[in-house]
Amino acid sequence: MNLAIVVSKFNTEITSGLLRGAKQYLEEHDVYVRDTDIFEAPGAFEIPLIAQSLARSGHFDGVICLGCVIKGETAHFEFISLGATTGIMQAMLKSKVPISFGVLTTYNDDQALKRSLPDAHNKGKEAAAACFETLQVLDRIRELD
Repeated sequence: MNLAIVVSKFNTEITSGLLRGAKQYLEEHDVYVRDTDIFEAPGAFEIPLIAQSLARSGHFDGVICLGCVIKGETAHFEFISLGATTGIMQAMLKSKVPISFGVLTTYNDDQALKRSLPDAHNKGKEAAAACFETLQVLDRIRELD
C-alpha cells in the first residue's frame, strides 16, 4: 500500500500532531510513508488540489489529508471549511482514489488541540484508518470481478 499525506502548514502545532497520529496508525498496520511522500499545503483551502494531483499521478493508492481551520471573528472559517470539505470529496470521486478527510474544523484552539493529541482520539489516526480501510473494501470489491 503506497500512500501520500497532504498536511497543511497553517496551524502547525495542530497539524504536526495529526501527522504523527496518521503515521502511528499506519505503522501499526505495517504501512510506512516516506518523508518524500508527505506534501505540505499552504493551508486547508489548497489541500484538495494537491490531493487530487497526487491521486491522479498514479503513484499512490490513497491520499490522507490533514489540516486545521479554527473559527475566528469573520465568515472566513465557513468558506475555508466548506471549500476544503467539498474539494476533497470531489477530488476523491473524480480520481476514484481514496482521499481521506482529516481537516479539523473547530470553534477554538482547545478543541483543535484535543483532537491532535497523541491518544486514541487523534483525528490524524482516524483519517489514516479511513483511507486504509477504504482501500481494503475496494480490494474486496475488485475481487468480485
